[in-house]
Amino acid sequence: MLDRSTLRVLLGRHRLGRVRRTVGRDVSEFAVDVETDPERTALVATPFESAEDTRTRLERLEAVLLERSDRRAVFLTVYTEMTRETVRAIESGEFVDPEWMRRYLVRFAEHYRRAFYAYERGALADVPDAWIVAFGTALRGDALVTQDALLGINAHVNYDLALALSEIGLDPNRPDKYADHTRIDGILRRLVSVQQELLARQYAPGIERVGDGLGEVDDMVAAAGLRRAREHAWEVAVLRSDVGWSPVERYTRWLLGRTAAGGAYLLLGPGSSPAAMRLLREVERGEFDLRSYARAFHDRARSD
Repeated sequence: MLDRSTLRVLLGRHRLGRVRRTVGRDVSEFAVDVETDPERTALVATPFESAEDTRTRLERLEAVLLERSDRRAVFLTVYTEMTRETVRAIESGEFVDPEWMRRYLVRFAEHYRRAFYAYERGALADVPDAWIVAFGTALRGDALVTQDALLGINAHVNYDLALALSEIGLDPNRPDKYADHTRIDGILRRLVSVQQELLARQYAPGIERVGDGLGEVDDMVAAAGLRRAREHAWEVAVLRSDVGWSPVERYTRWLLGRTAAGGAYLLLGPGSSPAAMRLLREVERGEFDLRSYARAFHDRARSD
């Protein structure tokens, strides 16, 4: 049952390295009390019903967060654009199995919705650790904008995605579904590239080369890193689907949680110059406007 490929997925050095980053850490430090907002809560209180409902409600939630200067909007700006582009690709016939892709999009977004809603209610036991770090960091506002975005991407890809895939099923016609899964890589890669381009311009007054200042954060956002994370999500979903053994299902869920939490801690403590990070934060405090950034991102993403 547990062959060499299975052990590689379960005990890979890269993943266990992320797990080690969580030892002795407690995500409760990222628990931030959230003021009740009926409009915001209503948008995430019930499950998404369709791909179009998902797109519409995520866009409305982004608008509400931007209006309130809530930095949880930073990730959502990328995610709403990714959702819009995926819906467009489905409707344009770009996927082999469009019905499966609709289920994929909705179930994937459901993991985000449930995490956001639980955090809103203070039900932290129902929020994956990586999302606690992402939401809490954004609400505290003490990280870089690029870190806020990447913390959300990390939680959604490194924790949610494998679970969503195993829930909707990979069969029949698994090769076709895998091909559709990998088509999303290009969408995400392009959108993160747009974000980095805009933020590089933002940081330009304070530092000439953002990559040199951000160290390991740049490694996390590299195309190869994103593709590897999505490939690992597929591998875990395959394992959960094929083995069908409850100890493996429990272990993989635990491993996803620890890997994603370790990725979050890596993003918050990159191997970069403290002086450079302080300078970038000063630039953001003096120059960054959340709504202007979101408008520029959507305009740039839709101009290609």
